[in-house]
Amino acid sequence: MLLWPGVCIVHEAFSETELMKLKAQHPGAPVAAHPECPPAIIDHADYVGSTSGILNFARTFEGDTLIVATEPHIIHQMEKALPGKQFIGAPGADGNCNCNICPYMALNTMEKLYVALRDLEPRIEIEEGLRLAAKKSLDRMLEMASGTVGKGDLGTR
Repeated sequence: MLLWPGVCIVHEAFSETELMKLKAQHPGAPVAAHPECPPAIIDHADYVGSTSGILNFARTFEGDTLIVATEPHIIHQMEKALPGKQFIGAPGADGNCNCNICPYMALNTMEKLYVALRDLEPRIEIEEGLRLAAKKSLDRMLEMASGTVGKGDLGTR
């Protein structure tokens, strides 16, 4: 996977040292990590994938405890879907995982999404050639994910 050279504040907050302590407390528990985690966390992961991929991994791994290195909202979904398993959030540098809630994702609400779709605002306008080039990349990304999500394409416009 090719990623741009930026970071996610949630995934950057995970601590390799604290993860190793947690793994020592739960020696049989695999680690599932989001690909935006730093290499030091990815190196210790038994599975690396998107949040939906992590949820699928949680359904299929044979143990009963899983350490999860991504935003904690997925853990709530896992607990609802798989009540017989235990899910532990990977810790931050201070030894807890309270640091991994994204303040920017929390700004998105269903009401704001509804208003944006209804009013088509805020609007971003770009040059047509750039839009078509970007659409190719988005279409390829959606095609790669088509096994788990709808294509989401509004057509060729």
